[in-house]
Amino acid sequence: MSSPRTAHTKVARHHRIVELLRLNRVRSQVDLAQMLAEEGVAVTQATLSRDLVELSAVKVRHPEGGLVYAVPAEGGDRTPQAGLEQEMLVSRLARLCEELLVTAEASANLVVLHTPPGAAQFLASAIDHSVLPDVLGTIAGDDTVMVVTRDPVGGEAVADRFLSLAAGTSD
Repeated sequence: MSSPRTAHTKVARHHRIVELLRLNRVRSQVDLAQMLAEEGVAVTQATLSRDLVELSAVKVRHPEGGLVYAVPAEGGDRTPQAGLEQEMLVSRLARLCEELLVTAEASANLVVLHTPPGAAQFLASAIDHSVLPDVLGTIAGDDTVMVVTRDPVGGEAVADRFLSLAAGTSD
């Protein structure tokens, strides 16, 4: 399995910073720079500092103690989010599947999900941010999400997982 190749652009760097801040408890710019360096993204302290300002990152108190960097959440809730645990991301996806998923159908490594009109992009974003290991990515329209799985024949299992999440019976 190949790993994704990342463009060496400001937009790509900002995206990685946001992802790292959402998934990890980042206590300092030094920690963040090290995480980026581990992914092959070299950045100076001055550039990183500017990036954090441009992303509206702030330091907030983490529930388990200590100050960590956080970025505003998506959508209507702009409360800064930091270090979200995998369980929280999956529970958010489960809640959205319960509310939005109408049907799921698989073919080879593709899954087509149907939602009410206007909800597909919201569900696709939740899937993309949930860090499901079997999902490579999504493409969303108005009421349809196409999910691409990593396994060439993994669509059926992923479709079943979404239906289980929607039914509230996920493992």
